Amino acid sequence: MGEIVSFMFAPFIATLAIVAIHVYLGIHVIEREIIFVDLALAQIAALGTTVAFILEIQSEETLSYLFSLGFVVFGSILFALTRVKNQRIPQEAIIGITYVMATAAAIIAADQAAGGAEHIKEVLMGAILWVNWGTIVPLVVLYAVVGVFHYLFRERFMKLTDEYREGEFEKGDRLWDFIFYLTFGLVIVFSVRVAGVLLVFSFLVVPTAISALYTASWRKRLFMGWGIGAAVTILGLVLSYVLDLPAGPSIVLLLGIFLVLMASLRGILTGGGKGAVPGT
Repeated sequence: MGEIVSFMFAPFIATLAIVAIHVYLGIHVIEREIIFVDLALAQIAALGTTVAFILEIQSEETLSYLFSLGFVVFGSILFALTRVKNQRIPQEAIIGITYVMATAAAIIAADQAAGGAEHIKEVLMGAILWVNWGTIVPLVVLYAVVGVFHYLFRERFMKLTDEYREGEFEKGDRLWDFIFYLTFGLVIVFSVRVAGVLLVFSFLVVPTAISALYTASWRKRLFMGWGIGAAVTILGLVLSYVLDLPAGPSIVLLLGIFLVLMASLRGILTGGGKGAVPGT
């Protein structure tokens, strides 16, 4: 038991940090109904990493991070500018198209370098088991800064999300949209390098989706999502260690199973009520 704790402690802390920020951002994503924005920004960040990779810049180098950040800034500007009041093309479609194009570009770029296939695999699956404290500390610091920023301007971001869902568009929204996507993208740049695209997307959407089945309260959705993410992370890391399975995909699969289970039990746990109960 001590051996498992010792080996899994650093990955567990890194994963908890990822869960903490992504569950919060996931509430905005679910409410806005832009589910694929995380995948799109993650893939845009990965494209930046891949371009750096073919230029023989190692993924742990600062310059590689700057490549990812530069691509994410471009994506943030794109998503902020493509939101208009009367949209003929839903922004979710634009986000999906961007994801597909970024993925195709990353595959083409990786194909030009030796070890490209392994690089793409690492981008998708991550390397959560091999994370070290030198990576975790800046990760936690960045997430804390973004978290505090969003907390200080929480009313503005929540209002922006409510307006987004209702199709409203006010003066100044475009700038705040850009700020939202930029801070989102900063988180993604670090998250993808540690956990991979698949796990990052799952942490963003699945715990939040489960909590949305049971409550409409932002605060309770946040705490419920954190609890779900932490519990599944512990189970996934232990199973991956005991059964010698890749950690990231194991956690992703368990999150999906847990979503199905909680959706199936919802009628029993909520007394058969329809929809999440506002404020509960």
